[in-house]
Amino acid sequence: MSEVKLKKGEPVDRALRRLKKKVDRENTLRDVRMKRHYEKPSETKRRKMKVSKFSAMLSARYADQ
Repeated sequence: MSEVKLKKGEPVDRALRRLKKKVDRENTLRDVRMKRHYEKPSETKRRKMKVSKFSAMLSARYADQ
């Protein structure tokens, strides 16, 4: 569970912004969204394959630079 403590004299909106960044870095929301419904093993494999193809394409594109 992520928590952010308010510093003395710090506005609440700044602390909220820090909390959002922390949650985003920890991928908490992404995990919750992924577990909202059941994903078949074939769908998981297909999604991971798509991500790996995309990252391979990017690394090939910027390998020469």
